[in-house]
Amino acid sequence: MQAPDETFANAFEARQAIRAGRWRRHTSGLTPAHVQGNLAILPVELASDFMRFCQSNPKPCPLLAVGQPGNPQLPTLGRDIDIRTDVPAYRVYREGVLVDEVNDLKALWQGDFVAFVLGCSFSFEHGLIDAGIPLRHVEEGKNVAMYRTNIQTVPAGPFHGPMVVSMRPMKAADAIRAVQITARVPRVHGAPVHIGDPSLIGIADIARPDFGDAVRVAPDELPVFWACGVTPQAVVMAAKPALCITHSPGYMLVTDLLNRDLPFA
Repeated sequence: MQAPDETFANAFEARQAIRAGRWRRHTSGLTPAHVQGNLAILPVELASDFMRFCQSNPKPCPLLAVGQPGNPQLPTLGRDIDIRTDVPAYRVYREGVLVDEVNDLKALWQGDFVAFVLGCSFSFEHGLIDAGIPLRHVEEGKNVAMYRTNIQTVPAGPFHGPMVVSMRPMKAADAIRAVQITARVPRVHGAPVHIGDPSLIGIADIARPDFGDAVRVAPDELPVFWACGVTPQAVVMAAKPALCITHSPGYMLVTDLLNRDLPFA
């Protein structure tokens, strides 16, 4: 296991450490200048429907890349990426049920698999930090808090279900600035979908996230919620495809793309 303070010169080095098993932690703050991606892998017969689902739900599912059937390489996202080995932890769903969490997909990879990589909010955190906006989960070395909501996605084929959001507590002035910053990068979720009372989007207890780690919300702070690329996992639970593989929440693919090069709205 890696030392807590291990750093990498670039995304390629980080992926090599992940592939070798030296980095098994979440990737928040890892090579912060680089775009990170959520992952969903499905058999080719479901790929067209899932593509339409992503196109119909660009806030939680902004597409960064789609692989060729059976090919684990994603050359548009970086040098020597192998989607079977370059994510720190994967989740395996069968009939919508989480049945396993694994460190690589060598034994599970199939010739009909199609990999989808979706934009991740970890990418816009770099811009927030540069603007002087503190992020509690980063300061505390935690994974970001994520919640299922009562906001329903637009269905496509068998895919339907609730949007998942990530939450970062902020003071009001920082929240306003965060809206301005993140609205410019729709490929990594864009502006928040909700600010304030969690119950209005179906979150009963903000201290108990569905994914990730809980963080404190101070009395002078507002919870700020962004659409999250863990949404496909909630959708898989609802749609119940025979097999789907995703990243473990917070354990992303680190790409060679730079956050500064993301197209702005």
